[in-house]
Amino acid sequence: MSAAPSVALALGSGGARGLAHIAVIEALDELGVRPKVIAGASIGALIGAGFAAGIAGRDIRDAVTGLLRNRPEVMRRLMTVRVGRVSDILSIGHPMLLDAEGFVEQFLPPEIPHDFERLQIPFVAVATDFWRRGEVAYATGALRPAIAASIAVPGMLRPVEHDGRVLVDGGAVNPLPFDLLRGAADIVVAVDVTGGAVEGEDRVPAPFEALFSTFAVMSHAIVAEKLKSGAPDLLLQPNVSAFGLLDFFRATPILRAAEPIKEEVKRKLGAFLEL
Repeated sequence: MSAAPSVALALGSGGARGLAHIAVIEALDELGVRPKVIAGASIGALIGAGFAAGIAGRDIRDAVTGLLRNRPEVMRRLMTVRVGRVSDILSIGHPMLLDAEGFVEQFLPPEIPHDFERLQIPFVAVATDFWRRGEVAYATGALRPAIAASIAVPGMLRPVEHDGRVLVDGGAVNPLPFDLLRGAADIVVAVDVTGGAVEGEDRVPAPFEALFSTFAVMSHAIVAEKLKSGAPDLLLQPNVSAFGLLDFFRATPILRAAEPIKEEVKRKLGAFLEL
């Protein structure tokens, strides 16, 4: 008998909308599909590392929703990793609020190891080299600094100094890193949560909403251009555009909105795999 086709998985950036990645992982679990390799940018790196560590989608969901229901505990952890005063986030001269590496230590589950080599599935985390103005893809060595760098959203998380570089959010250069997986597996699956048009809105956004949402618009435009030059075998776009990048306390509605993507995964990927 011939072996089943192998699958590579790319999980994109998108802030809280990236919680929709959990629904995709649950669908893969239900299909019995274990990716050959995973790549992630920003929130995709955070959740992708959990999947690569062997944590089931249902367990990731329970951990995320359980924590985010406990707002006081979330705020307690955030306060332990703040940079300067909380009021500094309103200062143009010092807009950073949270230490990215401290954030990772506070919020990553203990099942995620400290080194790439100890993961159950090979994993690539994408970050942006701030001074060299380019993409950096980490797949070996220290895992947690690479994840911290990948999620270091400018204006929210302090840049990470790692490997002789100053690093920020991977979504700035490669918000959907499916291109890093070409040739790594028979089927490349990419999950885009950059968000499309938001219908019915005509209000002027608040300053920080405008800042972070503009970052999302830029990411969406980068993905659109990448798709023109070569799309993955299966592109998944959960219907979560109505949610903001910082809507983490709306985890349950986000996951509810993403639920239909599970049937799409099963139908389309199942057709590829002849399941």
